Amino acid sequence: MPHVLGSAYLFNAEADHLNDVYNYESKELEPWQDSPNEVSTYDWRDYLGNPKYQRAYLDFFEDELVLNGYNWRKVLEEYLFKGKEPLINNLISGVGHPLIHLGYAYELSSREVAMESLSMASISYNYLHKYLDDPSYTKPSANPSKSPLELLCRLQKDSRFNNLFASPGPFKIETVFQENEGLLLEYWNAWTISNPTEDFRASQIAATALLVATHKSNGAAYDFFLCHVLTSSHAVRILLPLLPPKYHIPLVRQWWLLTLTVYIAQLRPEILMSSISDYDLEGRDWEWVDKKAVEGDHALDPHYIKSLRAMKVGKDTWGDEEGFWLKAAVKFGEGFEEWGGFRVRPEG
Repeated sequence: MPHVLGSAYLFNAEADHLNDVYNYESKELEPWQDSPNEVSTYDWRDYLGNPKYQRAYLDFFEDELVLNGYNWRKVLEEYLFKGKEPLINNLISGVGHPLIHLGYAYELSSREVAMESLSMASISYNYLHKYLDDPSYTKPSANPSKSPLELLCRLQKDSRFNNLFASPGPFKIETVFQENEGLLLEYWNAWTISNPTEDFRASQIAATALLVATHKSNGAAYDFFLCHVLTSSHAVRILLPLLPPKYHIPLVRQWWLLTLTVYIAQLRPEILMSSISDYDLEGRDWEWVDKKAVEGDHALDPHYIKSLRAMKVGKDTWGDEEGFWLKAAVKFGEGFEEWGGFRVRPEG
């Protein structure tokens, strides 16, 4: 709910539209379920990764918010960054939702969303933290590159990943780690971050390309999970100026790990950059994009609005002399019909 309301608000949506968004999205919300017991400062890490404690974690963090004089940034500092294995190093579980939620907390300056993001990070905590917490997983690459897009194109052609899955879907992500960890980490370690600003810019271009330049022009659905690569990149963009510097590159590398696993799980579709660079805008501009986001046929679709918002912020951050961000946004905004890339249950 905060994602779509926040994005529509940042697109300068009228109050009536925000009410429409709320009424539409609230139909999908599930009622709270009581947790088995409460969570305290003494045992809060004991229940990490257990979704049954969602309510208990939110109650706990909201109590901590009161005890800290409603200073939500102080609560985040205490529970995100401290400890041997801090929560900040495990924000990409759940297809990046804890990371995305945290980004909106800072972007909207919302203490409520901030406490929700801590709760989400707590119940989503899993094995992914080890790749950041344990330095042995980070190794020099035999074939490094400064370009994440180049590495993704290399991955797309890598026959070692052929025939891993018969169909796409998020259930494949864990299988990628279980059965192909070595190959995955080969690509994870291959991205060399030597100029953080320029390299992060390149990663945001790659994130946009994964959603927009993999889409076929025959009316096929856009990939729902590649959308999360883009919206999680937007979250990283929001967070980097606000987090302690020691977490900047690890956070970007978290995003890169998520990107690789999602791309593999979604069967590594070909990235055709010409589909963006050669796209005919036909006179459409950012005003058209803004209007499409809040008045178009899909103005109530949260991931549609978030994707357009991420591309617009990309333009605001990096400039758009070559028109990449505008062409990508218009292509997506005009061509979107529905989301795809799902599978109801894992094979076998």
